[in-house]
Amino acid sequence: MRTLRELHGRGRALLGGPPVADPALESRLLLQAAAGLDAEAFWTSPDSPVPHAAERAFLALVARRRSGRPLAYLLGAREFWSLAFAVTPAVLVPRPETELLVETALAVLPRGGEPVILEIGTGSGAVAVALAKERPGARIVATDVSRRALAVARANAARHRVRVEFVAADLYRGLPPLLAPGGADLIVSNPPYVADGDWAALPPDVRREPRRALAAGPTGLEFIRRLVAGAGPLLAPGGRLLFEVGRGQARAALRLFGGGWDEARSFKDLRGIARVVAARKRAD
Repeated sequence: MRTLRELHGRGRALLGGPPVADPALESRLLLQAAAGLDAEAFWTSPDSPVPHAAERAFLALVARRRSGRPLAYLLGAREFWSLAFAVTPAVLVPRPETELLVETALAVLPRGGEPVILEIGTGSGAVAVALAKERPGARIVATDVSRRALAVARANAARHRVRVEFVAADLYRGLPPLLAPGGADLIVSNPPYVADGDWAALPPDVRREPRRALAAGPTGLEFIRRLVAGAGPLLAPGGRLLFEVGRGQARAALRLFGGGWDEARSFKDLRGIARVVAARKRAD
């Protein structure tokens, strides 16, 4: 039997190239998953023999990763907001830059009370669950058009023991019975924003994620335009709309807000990219 050290080196060599940016890290994570080990066991016992079944499982995972399968799907989980989230091919893989959406939401929500938050396009439920963790008194309604995605989101909410109402809905359609007009203090979304012409340029593993959660149409702003247009009636006076945008989209997204809005601005992520757009419904 080969050791953890030997198999780790083998995986690192096999993963040396696109779409893998860090072959050593990914080889270790896949080997830990195949062998049922945590990081401590891996680092403290590198010369431990690996059973043949685990070796075969590891090499199969490496082969699938080389073919472009997203790492998070192979591991079955992804960390977001320091929480572990189950992910499947039914949902978009949570990304670090989307944590800015949670940070901004927490910054604009009033302290105390029981705010009503609506998330459009919840996917794995990462944003809704993170907000529920930070504001346990809030009422959070999270929607998605995909029932398979909602099943993943519900499992993640149960895993982290938070209360979120998950609803099958296409953007705002289907919400009135659950959310009265003017009843939301905050609407938050990580919407599809990839333009059709940019799809082919995405990394191969990203193109294996649900296209409906990524691609928006010819300009990339199609979903965002609908998001902004329908938000006003659902928001309470002074309520806010927050959503993620792609590189170079913030200015165009800000121009979508008309006279019923104020305090429209964008927020930059750690790479200096305007990543979140926010605006407030006028209170007068």
